[in-house]
Amino acid sequence: MKLLENTNLDRINNILFVKTGNCHITGRIESYSCKMAGDDKRFFKTFSNDGPPTDLAALAPPQTRLSASPNTSGTYSRSLSSAEESESPLSDVCSRKTLYYLISTLNASFRPDYDFSSAKSEEFSREPSVNYAQNFIDNTLGTVLGERYCYLHSTLWNTIDQEIDLRDCNVYSYNPDLESDPYSDCLWSFNFFLYNLKKKRIVFFTCKAQSASSDDDSGLEIDSMSLTDETDVYEMGEEDWGSPILVE
Repeated sequence: MKLLENTNLDRINNILFVKTGNCHITGRIESYSCKMAGDDKRFFKTFSNDGPPTDLAALAPPQTRLSASPNTSGTYSRSLSSAEESESPLSDVCSRKTLYYLISTLNASFRPDYDFSSAKSEEFSREPSVNYAQNFIDNTLGTVLGERYCYLHSTLWNTIDQEIDLRDCNVYSYNPDLESDPYSDCLWSFNFFLYNLKKKRIVFFTCKAQSASSDDDSGLEIDSMSLTDETDVYEMGEEDWGSPILVE
């Protein structure tokens, strides 16, 4: 998997480093080509020993059937959504080739700190649609960031759409157990893969919330910059993008 450079995604990633009174939010959006490199080819050979790439792998139920609502303390409050479980049974499977791409994306994004080569298909879900994933993410970030996410919302999704073409995407999520979760010490997290088979590309959107008392500052000072409806996030200076947003 090759990380594709995208300046606009990089700028949004800087914006998605946010400190609130109760927790610290870190979001990251990355675009990957599904073209195999040297390490990918070696892993694919090992991965294929467990079954041909055309075989189907069973997945966990969709994550977005649960609504996510971080409360003021930063923890998740989950409840069943109004969606009925009427989707095709095929929504809970994917080809092993697709599973390989999802695992390889995790390896590329989190290396060298984590290795997901042993991840099981049951740790992944296929979401019913892009809209389900968007609503899940909007609900999560909107609850935490409030009005400021409203100003970022359109730019964020337009940038992702330009990179991956959301209309042609299948959406998957990664929901590991605590033992294999790189965010096991966090209050909440999400990991979504927007996979465009035509483009042979995946956009990976990952986000976590850590307790304000347990997270370090990583050498960054809090900036009081705010977003308004007149703000053009693409025209902001580097000094604005380089500092986290303070949410009052």
